[in-house]
Amino acid sequence: MSTGENLSSGKEVRRRAFLEAGYELFSQKSIESVTLEDVAQASGYGVATLYRYFGNKSGLLLEIATWQWKEFFKENKSTRPDPEFEGCTALEMLEFYLDSFVNLYKKHRELLKFNQFLNIFIRSGEFAPGDLSLYQGLMEPIFKHFGQMYEKAQQDHTIRTDIPAEEMLSVTLHLMLAVVTRYAVGLAYEPKGFDAVKEIEMMKEMLLEKYTEV
Repeated sequence: MSTGENLSSGKEVRRRAFLEAGYELFSQKSIESVTLEDVAQASGYGVATLYRYFGNKSGLLLEIATWQWKEFFKENKSTRPDPEFEGCTALEMLEFYLDSFVNLYKKHRELLKFNQFLNIFIRSGEFAPGDLSLYQGLMEPIFKHFGQMYEKAQQDHTIRTDIPAEEMLSVTLHLMLAVVTRYAVGLAYEPKGFDAVKEIEMMKEMLLEKYTEV
């Protein structure tokens, strides 16, 4: 391996260490309470190196968000009944989309916690408008999937199309994400026999009923 390859490999190892340490800390506490010095110490590398790679806390947060959401969407795509949903009905696509939120809660609660803390931090005004557009663009796979599903529905009529696509997307995205996030961060009323997964699946069934009713 050449000297240049060694330097490149070492840089990626350090960058990944910062991302992993930051993700762990930012998922456990409010982002405001975690300093870049904390992240550097947890990573095993110096804070000056962290600043050189990411510039500031906002830069680090955006890279963590990009990394984690891309990993989730990659994993989610691997579980599709078909990589591009060929041969699937609009209803089957909608069910898969809603099941994705159930799986997000089951397997990625730390990501939901991180995302909630990041949203709170964003409201503090620490991000520039351009940064926010980049963060919001991480949801592009959902928008693409939903548009494809709605086009199929106009042909196979397995789900309603009298409701505008944008409205259906907004309602399902915000309701499901709000529910799984609330349970993940522990902001849920828990009566005797409480089962978060059962309640999330109940929300899924309610939405399916809404969007398939005649």
